[in-house]
Amino acid sequence: MYNMPAMTKNLLVINILAFIATWVLQRSGIDLTAMCGLHFFLASDFHFYQFFSYMFLHGGFTHLLFNMFALWMFGSVIERVWGPKKFLFYYIVCGVGAGMVQELVQYAEYYVQGLSAYEMVNLGDQRITMDAYLNLRTTIGASGAVYGILLAFGMIFPNERLFIIPIPFPIKAKWLIVGYIVIELFSAMSAPGDGVAHMAHLGGMLFGFLLIRYWQKHPDSSQRYGRSYGKEFFDNLIRKHEDYQRSRRMHAEKTGTRRETDEEYNMKQRQNQEEIDAILDKIRKSGYDSLTREEKQKLFEQRRQS
Repeated sequence: MYNMPAMTKNLLVINILAFIATWVLQRSGIDLTAMCGLHFFLASDFHFYQFFSYMFLHGGFTHLLFNMFALWMFGSVIERVWGPKKFLFYYIVCGVGAGMVQELVQYAEYYVQGLSAYEMVNLGDQRITMDAYLNLRTTIGASGAVYGILLAFGMIFPNERLFIIPIPFPIKAKWLIVGYIVIELFSAMSAPGDGVAHMAHLGGMLFGFLLIRYWQKHPDSSQRYGRSYGKEFFDNLIRKHEDYQRSRRMHAEKTGTRRETDEEYNMKQRQNQEEIDAILDKIRKSGYDSLTREEKQKLFEQRRQS
């Protein structure tokens, strides 16, 4: 927890507190899921804020555990690369996008099934109104946002090898993402009534993909959320390096050796910045594994000096 980035940690805490609150309030007769879960937009219980609140609720401990584990495992990396503001913006966009896709899927089902022509619905031995039936269509969970984070990891580090249970061998991140997409598509078509919002998962990945592609084509637009693709992560390292170089110059002056001119110092700093930028851009395009031994050593030295 001490090494976890702040925004990832905050999201974990909020989700866990929301889960505890759901359980406590339910024992008092208050259904937090009914109030804050994402309802079908034609239902009477639908509210716009549910596009945001639904992603912090979960239907059970296992649901929460898997989402939070993935958020911790991959979100920590992505936040260190992007910075907290950009990471949070991406997380919310993927979560809201997943909810929008789920709404579209539910509307398609509503239209195809011709439910608008009925006033009552039979549920086994129970007969309820159409409005009550539509209010039962509630979506909760951070899965859409988490799947967006998985996609981001696969796009930024496509060749990073991961061990995923129960696969007995390491698999590259890009193939893992392709596998998840195939599984979700197959599950959505073969088991539409399993209670899992498979299309919402894919919706989170879709919105994440579109946002990343937009940032790649318009890098200046992402500056408001933090520096692009890892520069913010290394800003502190570079500042530490500058302090180190400054102390060396002061030591050289005291020992009588030739003092480095300001022009030489600034030139070295520019060259160092250009090298760091080139390495980060290479990571963004081809993944960490594409770096040479010298490039990896340079990043290691920057971390060690920090």
